[in-house]
Amino acid sequence: MIYTDTRDNSAKVDFKTAVMSGMNKATGGLYIPTSFPKLEKSFIEKNPEPSFRDIAFNMAKPYVDGEIPDDDLAAIIQDAYPFSPKVVPLDSVSYVLELFHGPTCAFKDFGARFMARTMSYFNRNEDTPLHILVATSGDTGSAVGSAFHNVPGLDVTILYPDGKISEIQEKQLSTFTGNVRALKVKGTFDDCQKLVKTAFTDEELRKKLRLSSANSINIARLLPQSFYYMYAACVVRNRAALDNKIHDPKIIMVVPSGNFGNLTSGLIAKEMGAPIAGFTAATNSNKTIPDWIATGDYNARPSVETFANAMDVGAPSNYERIKAMYTLEEVRRDFASYWLNNDGIVDAIKSCNSKTGYIIDPHGAIGWQAWDSIRSGEMEALINGNKNDYNNPGLTPNIPAWGQDVVNKKAVGVILETASPAKFGQTVFDAIGKEPPIPSRLEEVMRLPDRAIPMDNDYNTFKDWLLANL
Repeated sequence: MIYTDTRDNSAKVDFKTAVMSGMNKATGGLYIPTSFPKLEKSFIEKNPEPSFRDIAFNMAKPYVDGEIPDDDLAAIIQDAYPFSPKVVPLDSVSYVLELFHGPTCAFKDFGARFMARTMSYFNRNEDTPLHILVATSGDTGSAVGSAFHNVPGLDVTILYPDGKISEIQEKQLSTFTGNVRALKVKGTFDDCQKLVKTAFTDEELRKKLRLSSANSINIARLLPQSFYYMYAACVVRNRAALDNKIHDPKIIMVVPSGNFGNLTSGLIAKEMGAPIAGFTAATNSNKTIPDWIATGDYNARPSVETFANAMDVGAPSNYERIKAMYTLEEVRRDFASYWLNNDGIVDAIKSCNSKTGYIIDPHGAIGWQAWDSIRSGEMEALINGNKNDYNNPGLTPNIPAWGQDVVNKKAVGVILETASPAKFGQTVFDAIGKEPPIPSRLEEVMRLPDRAIPMDNDYNTFKDWLLANL
């Protein structure tokens, strides 16, 4: 497989180069495959559906062809995934895709663990360590830290915005030892991301350190997240006739979206043949992408703090990949978009719990409310000419190709629950009056000492620290 660059489509590199460099240092662009091979229809249409690990192997194989032999790829996947995603029905046409059953209780475990093992595989014959720099708005850093901790030949520095993530999220970041450490930056996630991106384009720094990324800038984080979209779509398609008597349902993936890497992974799964009709991008007050879909104008902006902090991203990196893959009209054909402010997030957590009994986290709650609104009349109203003001919370004024299928009761929604609600205990408690259960692996980390290093939001200070400490 050949990979090109979102800013220079004449660039051509192999998988190893794309993974180990993270992004094209010459242009600052992000790597994407030049094609998206489809899985065999007979494989996708199996009933019962293939296991998650079988799907992961078959989806990964064409992207690493000629670089990772089948036996080694199978071993990477086996080691990366001692856990699987779970599809949980909420009602006859609504499902939650639980992605928090990995070691850090967030969806990013799926991408980070595959990426860590892939990088270690490619780095096995090198004399010097590969230095991973990653910015996080919440869950990415802990997933990366956990995935890379004590992995030979790899060294990790995580940047997170001081005071702008939940207590549990910070504990998961600030307690690493050994080859992983965290810097708490006086700024926002966008400031952290800018520091990382600037480092990648700093020629002087790159001459002294081998650098790579581990957030959704890196294609090795993005590709494995497509695995669970394929798996969930196959599960839901196979069980829908029993749940709701809808044969061959139009499956709508409702995706909590911040940096838009997760949604881009869903696009890859759809391109590879997943039975997905379309997507709903569900976000918070950082609504850069919904505004783009509504108006056609993309305006990156400073991020604002919300209760769904992992989506507090004003300049989403993966906009570049979406724009490289699709025209705006194609995006509008496949996407609905929806956003909520903080009051709406609390109301959505309460609504989900009161209607279904399910305790959902703030990010998934926006997805729940988006789907509940879409299937309960908002899409029909939009089709009938009631165009919402995109400046107000709710469904933005774009009618996707699948909109009429919702009105005709031929669609089902799959809401991605991207993190355990226990990571946002106070917000959940404020909404429903009770604490969500805390997994034992989160209880254990709360007892560890903090080791985070304070860092000013200044690139030269950051660079000097890297050179002095790495």
